[in-house]
Order: sequence, then structure tokens, then C-alpha cells
Amino acid sequence: MQRVAALDIGKAELVACVRVPHDHDPGKRRQQVRTYPTSTPGLLELRDWLVCQGVTRCVMEATSTYWKPPFYVLEDDVECWVVSAREVKNVPGRPKTDRIDAVWLAKLAERGMVRPSFIPPPWQRELRDLTRYRRTLVHERTREKQRVEKLLEDTQIKMSSVISDLFGMSGRDMLEALIAGERNPKVLAQMARGRLRNKISVLQEALTGHFRDHHGFLLRMMLDRIDAITVQVQVLTSRIEEALTPFAAQLAQLDEIPGVGQRTAQEIIAEVGVDMDRFPTAGHLVSWAKFAPQTKQSAGKNRPAATGKGNPWLAGALGEAATSAARSSTFLGSRYRRVVKRRGKGRALVAVGNSLLTITYHLLSDPDAHFTELGADHHDRLAPQRRKRQLIRELERLSGQKVTLEEVA
Repeated sequence: MQRVAALDIGKAELVACVRVPHDHDPGKRRQQVRTYPTSTPGLLELRDWLVCQGVTRCVMEATSTYWKPPFYVLEDDVECWVVSAREVKNVPGRPKTDRIDAVWLAKLAERGMVRPSFIPPPWQRELRDLTRYRRTLVHERTREKQRVEKLLEDTQIKMSSVISDLFGMSGRDMLEALIAGERNPKVLAQMARGRLRNKISVLQEALTGHFRDHHGFLLRMMLDRIDAITVQVQVLTSRIEEALTPFAAQLAQLDEIPGVGQRTAQEIIAEVGVDMDRFPTAGHLVSWAKFAPQTKQSAGKNRPAATGKGNPWLAGALGEAATSAARSSTFLGSRYRRVVKRRGKGRALVAVGNSLLTITYHLLSDPDAHFTELGADHHDRLAPQRRKRQLIRELERLSGQKVTLEEVA
């Protein structure tokens, strides 16, 4: 690269290094280093300087969220690359200052020794903010529900041992009655609805405790917070659905995959996008998300290695979808059950997540594509002899006897 710039970004200021051809000696490079505040006027001044220098690419480290303001200011005028700090470390033993880091990054950039991270377009960044905040609120609501259960355990109220959904209609009526001052377990148990009425006698025992006004005061605050978060989640969901209106076809495609519902499909599009041209193959998408096995070889031996740390928001959505698909009688469920016997639950979920991303890539790459279920016996049809050997070994393990097969007349 003939004209490059590199930024070492901090919270209050940044150091910019520009390397361009020398004006009088074509064989040499000219280098300038300047410091700018990270306020908006400072970033606008930085942009004007880079444009005047004819910079065609500006490289910066992904330092917390400090890279975002410079990137957003510069992206319309200069090609901006955000690179992983782990991949651009300086040579060990060298002095470390902001100036030296900026110069080192600029030298790496001009020699083509860095690769950019995936930065989504503006519409996708806004969608990510919405879906990520919604997931955060759902986690907060779950933690608040756990606090409610902990409070009830403190009062010797064992509702969660009898009621599967403590915050369903029956459970909520009982909680509201406890807050209002009702302490009689027989009266509280009569608030059960539906099939829960078959457990009234057990409920009376579970509702016998020492619930006091102090607990009612805390429980009231917890329930109000849960209700407030629920309203916020509903508002966010409406906003997300409105933002994804142009991508209704892609949402419908992803919704066909077992384990992937509307909410998971929304989160996948927010994290991955709909343009699969940025990933040459499905394997590149899987590798970017860190759902691909890594190779770690030493002394000619392959050793197990972790997949690495990828996008935690995408991993959370895929983990939920994989857990749901694992309970189904589908190809994905069969894949989970095949892997979990040999490698454990964690690796099995990663394997199913790998398959989900591969399916996602092919669906989003073709607007007319639809999901085709291969069936839970797909692998058995491909290798019937291997399946036969597996069943024989399983039967021998259960019976403790040698199993032989005879031809049917």
C-alpha cells in the first residue's frame, strides 16, 4: 500500500501515523505522527488530514469500543480496517509507547501483513444493538426470577418444587395473594388452575411457610421489575420486526430450520447479515464464528484444541437453537446424539452449531432455496454396515454376551 495510516486509539486521545511515498526520493517513505483528541472536532480534524495526505487505507486496533467513533467518522472518506490486537503485537522486548505502536501498525499495513475484521454495514449495526439489548434484558429477567425463587426458599415456600412455571397464571395469582397478606395455604392452593388442581394437597404443603410482610415488600419490587422488563422486551421485539421487514424472505428461510424460531432467526441475521458474498464458502462463515475444529499439531501428532473465542452473541443464539434441535427427531438431532456419545455434550452442541451455520450459508446464498430435511436415519442409510456394527456392540455391552448374526431363511 502506497498511502496508509494507522491509529493507536485510547479513551481520551489517539496517535495517528501516516506513511506515504517521499516527495523527492521515490525509493524512500515519508512518515508523520500526530496526536488528536477523540472528541468529534478532533476526529474531524484527523479526517481532513488523512484526506489531504491521500491516504487510501486506515488501520486501527479493535480496542474495546474506542475504535468505533474514529471508524464511523472516517468510513465514508477512507477505507478503514479494524484488526485484532492479538495479530499485530510488536516484537517482544521492544519499548512500548503509543507512538511506537502506531508506527508498527502502519508498517504492517503498508506491507499487507494484516487482515481486517468483519464490520457490518450501518443497518446491521443498528439491528445488532436492538437484538443484543433484548438478549441482555431477557438475561436480566431470568436473574430476577431466580431471585424470587431464592426469596421463597428463604420463607420455606416450596412452590417451584410443585409448579413447573412459577410465573404462570396460577403461580402469579398465588404470589400476588401472598403479597396482599394471604397466608392460609388452603386458600392459596385453591387458586390453582387446570391440571395443577390435581396437586392441591401437595400445594398446601408447599405453601406452608413463614412468609412475612418483609418478604412481601421485596417480592412486590421483584415482580414489578420482571413486568417492566417484559414490557421493554416486547417493545424491542416490535422494533426489531419493523427493522427486519425488508428481509422477511430470509427470515422465512431460516425459520424452516429445526430449532430455529423467529427470535433466533432475527439474531442470526443481525450477527451474520444477509450478504454471503463476504464469505467465500460455508467453511469460512463457520470458521469466522469459531464453530470449526482447529488443528493443533506438534511432533507429528494432532492434539485436541478449542475452537476459540468468536462472536458471543451469535454463539448464544446458535447454542439455544442447537439445544432445541438436539431434542428433535431430525437430522440435526441425530447428529447431536451421534457426537455426544463419543465427544460429550459441549462438542456435540458445537457440531450442531456448525451444521446450522452451514445450512444458514446455503439458504441465504440462494433466495429460492428451502430447507430439506434429510431425516434422522440419514447417516444409517449412508453406512448400513457401520450402523450394524454399532448396534451389535451396544447389544453386547448391555447383555454381556457375544452376539452373532444368522441369515434369515
